[in-house]
Amino acid sequence: MLVAAVVGHLVGRPQRLGISNVLLDMLLAAMLAARIVFVALWFDQYRDAPWSALDIRDGGFNSWAGLASATGVAIWHASKRPELRKPLSLGLLAGTLAWAMSGAPGMLGMSAQKALPAVELKTLSGQATHLAALSHGKPMVVNLWATWCPPCRREMPVLAEAQQRETGVTFVFVSQGDDTAKVQRYLSNSQLELANVLIDSTSALGRSIGSTAMPTSLFYDASGHLVNSHVGALSAATLADKLVALHLHTTR
Repeated sequence: MLVAAVVGHLVGRPQRLGISNVLLDMLLAAMLAARIVFVALWFDQYRDAPWSALDIRDGGFNSWAGLASATGVAIWHASKRPELRKPLSLGLLAGTLAWAMSGAPGMLGMSAQKALPAVELKTLSGQATHLAALSHGKPMVVNLWATWCPPCRREMPVLAEAQQRETGVTFVFVSQGDDTAKVQRYLSNSQLELANVLIDSTSALGRSIGSTAMPTSLFYDASGHLVNSHVGALSAATLADKLVALHLHTTR
């Protein structure tokens, strides 16, 4: 947005034109439309707690709706003020090129066919294992969490329910930096019934994937390749959306 605003300002300077307000309108419209469409698509997940639809921390946005809304706002402004067409077009082009060259598309997708990390982990009983040993030829969701992490605790019941329901997907919960006693105490106090809980006391898995943020959820296809990821707490709707995409990728 900064690059687009600067280029638009330079192009429109002879006519004393700027596009910052247009860019802000596009951003607000995109976020609003993307959220509304996402909530509408997954309304059943929000039905029991409709106010949770206002909590955008779950990252639930429909990108196509956001793009269409932003484009519509740009076209509307350009039609109302023809003198804005050149600075707006060149500014948006420059902003798009800057975004593409920044590496942001790769960071958002995290789908560069990365394989399951070969990091040695421990089961709650102390046995050494690896993620590949738990996949059983199924798609896999790997959740990096910690007992002290509030967003991790907030999303855990959602993941626990999904593990019980989605029998065609292997869910693995890898504790980062906690010892076995802390994890077992947390599971007992929270009364969560989770399978495939692993201990990574040195946080080696997080370092291997390049993520220190928690919670982080990684989505692997049946062949063990990373196809999606999510940083932050998952709501029931965002998890359902990710699982649909994972199933579609697996069945291709």
